[in-house]
Amino acid sequence: MQKETVRSDVTVIGGGLAGVCAAIAAARLGRKVSLVQNRPVLGGNSSSEVRVWVCGATAHGLNRYARETGIMGELFVENQYRNPEGNPYLWDLTVLEAVKAEANITLFLNTDVHEVEADGPEEERRITSVTGWMMGSERRILFESDVYMDCTGDGLIGFLAGATYMLGREARETYNEEWAPEIADNITLGSTMLFYTKDEGRPVKFIPPSFAKDISKTSIPLKRVIKSGDSGCHYWWIEWGGEHDIVHDNERIRDELSSVIYGIWDYIKNSRKFEADNLTLEWVGSLPGKREYRRFVGDYVLNQNDIIAQREFEDAVAFGGWSIDLHPPQGMYAEASGSKHYHMDGVYHVPFSSLYSANVSNMLMAGRNISASHVAFGTTRVMATCAAIGEAAGTGAALCSALGVTPRELRARHLERLRRTLIRRGASIVGRRADDPLDLTRSASLSASSTLRRIALERPGTAYPLSRDAALLFPADPEVSGVSLLLSADEDAEVTAELWDTGRGENYVPHTLRATATARVEGGGEARWTHFDLNWRPETPRNAFLIVRGSAAVRLYRSEDALSGVLAFERGGEARVSQDLEDRLDNQPLVEWQMRGLARQPFCFRVESATEAYAPERAVNGYHRPFAGPQMWLSERMDNGGTAPSAADLQPWLRLDWEQPQTVSEIHLTFNDDVNEDLVNLHHHRTDFDIIPELIRDYRLEAVEVREAIEGQEASIIDEAVGTSSTPHMQMAQDNEIKGVHQTPDSSADWSLLAVGQNNRRRRVVHKLAQPVSLRSLRLTVEATNGSPYAELIEIRVYDCDPENVSELR
Repeated sequence: MQKETVRSDVTVIGGGLAGVCAAIAAARLGRKVSLVQNRPVLGGNSSSEVRVWVCGATAHGLNRYARETGIMGELFVENQYRNPEGNPYLWDLTVLEAVKAEANITLFLNTDVHEVEADGPEEERRITSVTGWMMGSERRILFESDVYMDCTGDGLIGFLAGATYMLGREARETYNEEWAPEIADNITLGSTMLFYTKDEGRPVKFIPPSFAKDISKTSIPLKRVIKSGDSGCHYWWIEWGGEHDIVHDNERIRDELSSVIYGIWDYIKNSRKFEADNLTLEWVGSLPGKREYRRFVGDYVLNQNDIIAQREFEDAVAFGGWSIDLHPPQGMYAEASGSKHYHMDGVYHVPFSSLYSANVSNMLMAGRNISASHVAFGTTRVMATCAAIGEAAGTGAALCSALGVTPRELRARHLERLRRTLIRRGASIVGRRADDPLDLTRSASLSASSTLRRIALERPGTAYPLSRDAALLFPADPEVSGVSLLLSADEDAEVTAELWDTGRGENYVPHTLRATATARVEGGGEARWTHFDLNWRPETPRNAFLIVRGSAAVRLYRSEDALSGVLAFERGGEARVSQDLEDRLDNQPLVEWQMRGLARQPFCFRVESATEAYAPERAVNGYHRPFAGPQMWLSERMDNGGTAPSAADLQPWLRLDWEQPQTVSEIHLTFNDDVNEDLVNLHHHRTDFDIIPELIRDYRLEAVEVREAIEGQEASIIDEAVGTSSTPHMQMAQDNEIKGVHQTPDSSADWSLLAVGQNNRRRRVVHKLAQPVSLRSLRLTVEATNGSPYAELIEIRVYDCDPENVSELR
């Protein structure tokens, strides 16, 4: 046996997505990180060992513009490129490579930490070390660091350190929560195991093991949905253990879940109720995926009322959007629906004060063990939200280590630095405008070769019967002054349209009625543009929600084109999932208005007034994702909709000019990866493309008044799979070539080429110049996209130093 001591700045225990994102975030800020995981693979419940879908704020497509950015966003986008089929083993590799790309992370797999040294009184504990046993290697490793992060899910590290925690369901009066029980108890959500099937192309028999449960003698066939073609997370409802101790009874729970899996398969194969002759089991889980155990008490306990009200916290550092999703204690044997859901009108915010222990001064937590009530945990527990929280907590841990402060002191004295760092890195924060004093674009004037000033989708595809209410969402910036719809009718009819606002900038459901108009549609079946006299000028730019009331004789038309910032919805319709599995209230706006098959196929319409929603200034206004509008610059079409190329903006450019020369060391670009697109790591659904079409593929950066030629520059990239790297040739960036060069100014202008981007497929790229350049003007020229007819840029930032270097913060 070997005994070792490892010293690092931050020790992260737990290698699920929360721990992975925490470790990467801290490492990218220059901290030395030990990432300790007790399994042979990373990813926790999302890994090939358990195979749970990575769900998050999109709520499987119910929430709009809600996909996580930051590190979790990188993983989503990278997995979509590498693994569009959702292979669990390739997802493992995506996560592993993201960690291995960070030189500041030392990874310890198969290392179980079960010893913690801590001192101090009960109200002010401090961890001094943790010790892990590396299975298979007989290595006993003691980890020492300034800051520790409990990302274990079960909360073992904090428990051993003496951290105050909650377990079970709090009483209703504790946080005045409607969904909490009258009396507190120890009930938790249960654990789940899954299975995969495949078609062998020939008959395959199945002889059940002796321990397989006869599910025909249970309520499962009556109260749950069993389909021969389903596998994996479609069987999330194979859940049990909520009335037991999820941790101490783990072996018993595993055996019960295993008996039911084989009983279900016996029922599918041998009951003669299913077409399953050629199906066989491909994989059966053996590790229960836990949902809930300890939740630590932080300086603030997030609760149901915060979630529903979408409370705006001054220390908000992450967001979520999954419904409050609670399950019956009996799990798969319950007579009640397998889950009960409460949807907010949009995403909610998670405060930093819920991410560190109230009584262990150097411990932060991320994942399902954060400071939240049982009811609030019903939404914060899903993995993409845990990952976003992990990035926030990991960033906080890095700053605590660099500044020599506790998490509580960081919140009290350096909150703006924390939030500014998160926003600069594109983390999952909504509605927060950056206020970065180091960003040189704040003093620049902007111009562009062209700007989309007209919101119009005029190429009709298939007809859409207006049998129920339908809707369009689009920016009202600065106003809406008339809207036209492409309509047809077999007989004369009247159609009523209503213009609503969405209330909050992060919401995409109707909130307040602003205008109503009725128009006559002539019969005969011919599609005609129909004008609606709808007018609204909000005090500040907002999104407009246009409801077209149902009229059985009338048809809308789907557009052949999509446009960032424009969405289509339909009202009502059949539930996507059986009520036996998911109990949702139909009158919740997020459930009432859904996109269903309308993603990237909105209805043909025109806004009669010009828009400023895509103006060049939007690329420097401090927003890094949609909020009360798309918040990005869009050029006119690069192909002009198929008309004469001479009329198109073939190579759109965005230009920044300063009155005085600026010394530039870094240029940060954030491209549009369409956070409305619901990506998933495994097989929930198939996305039609491997690379987000709106992402700019090829571009160049040029400058005026470059002081001197700089030979052999290389641009380091910080992007959606790599983080900070020393060269552009790290494993996950090898086909995302970013070159930095210098050329003699061309004959038509004094423009010098600073950098070229080729084959980009990521949201965020940072060009670090080999040495500073003095310039008066900077221009981004777009040569090609990955499919969009528009050049789309969310943000450009310019710095004269490395804004993320925390090594000198002391």
